[in-house]
Formats: sequence, structure tokens, C-alpha cells
Amino acid sequence: MHQVLLVCMGNICRSPLASAVLQAEVARRGLQQRVGVDSAGVYDGHAGEKADSRARKLARARGYEAIERERARGVTAQDFDRFDLILAMDRSNLRRLQQLCPPEHGHKLHLYLAYAGQGDAEVPDPYYGPVEGFELVLGLCERASGPVLERLLGAPVQTR
Repeated sequence: MHQVLLVCMGNICRSPLASAVLQAEVARRGLQQRVGVDSAGVYDGHAGEKADSRARKLARARGYEAIERERARGVTAQDFDRFDLILAMDRSNLRRLQQLCPPEHGHKLHLYLAYAGQGDAEVPDPYYGPVEGFELVLGLCERASGPVLERLLGAPVQTR
């Protein structure tokens, strides 16, 4: 089974949204036995908290109920062993992951949107802005989820 970890700063906005969307895409394509998804933050100051209420409201409105199971946590040393793919929401998160990551696991680290074939764009942090920022992030995650799965699994994946 392929294990994917999605990472942002505090694990309360971007990475829980990306995780909920990717989990829904995995389920939609019938890949639950092939792909596992989790999220974490490079900062653990929100550990144990639910995702931001704006993120949860938007995700639920679009049918991404998995957002309610997300709880913030920090990246651990074990994550670099456990996960096959670790996707950072922005360059700052990626740099922090690179600092924490043992050299033998460095190949697992990528920018989320770059891995999805969307260039070197970053997922902007919506935390300090209006709800429209969360809508933008959710849209980016929706567009990236299919390409992430296809690249991870090595070929276009048909839905069942």
C-alpha cells in the first residue's frame, strides 16, 4: 500500500483539506486497499485540534466528510520511514521537511502542486484571510488529487 502524507504549517487548514479531498478521490476510484492518506504540520502547536472551522464548513459542504476526522499533529521522525510520499503545501514547509528528513528519505519530499503536475506553484496559506482563501485552497486540492494519485500509482487510474 502506498502511504501519502500531506504537510502544511500547523495542520489545521491546507493539509487537512488536501487530505480530505485526496481520501475522497481514493474512495471514488476504489483505491482504499492501495493508497493511505494522512496529514501533519511542520509546527505542532495545534496538536490535537480539529481543522479550522472555515475549512471544515467548506469541506463538508462539498461532501468531504473526512475533514471531521482530521486532528492536527506535528511531523515525526517515524513519518519519514512510514510514508512513501510526503507532499508540502509550500516551499517553506518543504525546506523544513528537508531539514528534518534523513538523507535516505529525501526522495520522498515534493511540493504538492508540483507533484500534481502544476508547476512550482504553492498552496497559499488561508489562515489569516477571508473564507475566499479557503475556497481557493479547496479548489487547488480538488484539481490536484487525481493527478497526484495517477503519478503515485504510475498510470492513469480508472474509476470503478
